[in-house]
Amino acid sequence: MTDINIRRLSIADIDALQQLSRQTFFESFSAMNTEENMNHYLRDGFSAEKLTAELHNAASQFYFAEIDGSAIGYLKINEGSAQTELKDDKGLEIERIYVLAAFQGKKIGQMLYERAVEIAIRNKYDYIWLGVWEENQKAIKFYKKNGFVEFDKHLFQLGDDEQTDIMMKLSLIQ
Repeated sequence: MTDINIRRLSIADIDALQQLSRQTFFESFSAMNTEENMNHYLRDGFSAEKLTAELHNAASQFYFAEIDGSAIGYLKINEGSAQTELKDDKGLEIERIYVLAAFQGKKIGQMLYERAVEIAIRNKYDYIWLGVWEENQKAIKFYKKNGFVEFDKHLFQLGDDEQTDIMMKLSLIQ
């Protein structure tokens, strides 16, 4: 495969981030959700205003996986108060890892995950945590393969559908 470049995003990447966010979310979940709920989430969850605020938040970071300058996947991590649930200064949240369907199975998600681990170790976090939809068995298997264990559940609202996310954690303490 061609060389993959992982780079941190800036506000100048807002349009590409919005397009990739919507496309990867749609590819990942449209078959399991209603069109109305998907449209609502794609519109509101990835609005330019919401993504701009996330990009401006110093406690959040976005990274693209790129081939020849074209984004094929992305990672979003959160520290401290930017975290969606725990807001623990000892932990780093992986909020999103998404890869275009055409590039899945090519270790792109693994590369993005490894970037998050590098950042967590460099910044001396005790653990990494995340939430993953209980119906997303592919992602649950991926995280378990990488050493994550389930520790709780939380609710995720997709349109008018209240869904359950499995919360998973990876200890970095040796």
